[in-house]
Amino acid sequence: MSFSLPSPQTILLSLALCLAGGAGGALAARLSVPMPWMLGSLLVTALVVAFAGETGLRGYTFPQGLRNGFIAMIGVMIGTQVTPELARALVTLPLTVAALLVFVLIAHAGNYLIFHRLGGLDRATAFYSATPGGLMESILMGETVGADVRVLTMQQFLRIILVITLVPTALSIWSGAPVGTAAGVVPGGDAPVPPLSLAVIALAAAAGLALARLVHLPASQLIGPMLLSAALTLSGLVDLHLPFWLIAVAQVVVGVSLGMRFRGVTGRLLRRSLGLSLASVTFMLALGAALSWGLLMVTDLGFLTLLLSFAPGGVTEMSLVALSLAVSPALVTLHHVLRILMTVFELMLSARLFGFVKPVEADPQ
Repeated sequence: MSFSLPSPQTILLSLALCLAGGAGGALAARLSVPMPWMLGSLLVTALVVAFAGETGLRGYTFPQGLRNGFIAMIGVMIGTQVTPELARALVTLPLTVAALLVFVLIAHAGNYLIFHRLGGLDRATAFYSATPGGLMESILMGETVGADVRVLTMQQFLRIILVITLVPTALSIWSGAPVGTAAGVVPGGDAPVPPLSLAVIALAAAAGLALARLVHLPASQLIGPMLLSAALTLSGLVDLHLPFWLIAVAQVVVGVSLGMRFRGVTGRLLRRSLGLSLASVTFMLALGAALSWGLLMVTDLGFLTLLLSFAPGGVTEMSLVALSLAVSPALVTLHHVLRILMTVFELMLSARLFGFVKPVEADPQ
């Protein structure tokens, strides 16, 4: 696999966007916004994209390598949260996995009705927009059967953005006070980290990312470093602690990359998609909350841990939310990986069952 460095113009523009996103994150932190560094940078970048338009950003793509590098750092941070207590919590995993499968099936069916009946989307677009995960698989499969890829992509991105925005905000309103980093919770601690430890963290991130890609793990940029960091932490050989500033920078990079996804979006498309996404996300969060309440009766897991495990954001984004709220980030991440795997498997089966696949062309011979 070939590797090429971004052009100087791409590097400078990426640095400028991250600095602007960091300023937005700092302002959001001062205003006690939940998940301030990610949400603040996301909003600022979306505004920059809206004002710059296609002309101002022509030919620019946010460097995927930069995003993956910082996601790997997040994976290392999550791995440091793996403790013997987490291993004991895995005893209840069959129950939560069964509930997760119920969530995927009901969420997909309910979302389809929202997008098709309420939103008036054609059947193929509604079907692939409705999945509670598997963003790239949904877009690629939907494109082959004539779904409106622009609408489908917007609905899938808005699902992630709305979940990571609404969940921390709703928790702050429910508790009557800021939560997570907005309340001064510092993931990783605020003690200084020596340069040697930073080098070990970077090495663990790079090695975990390489190993995960070698064996084709899902969400490899997050899961590989997480597993390696967890093994190192449990072995007692290495004591890894990421400084808060590194976690904040990682959130800014993720927020900027999410904000860049608003490129080429018209106001009309955004207004239409936003209303449908709000209805869809509200439905899925209510479903996740109901399943979480039910699981409280048969597991020792807390309601917040369960709710974050069902909230249908992206793996990286929900892992960051769990880190910010100091709520079992490793366990939450595990459930989101399983949700995406279940969704992709369910999508392939249901697409064949209901005829949402490209027909196989007959062999002319």
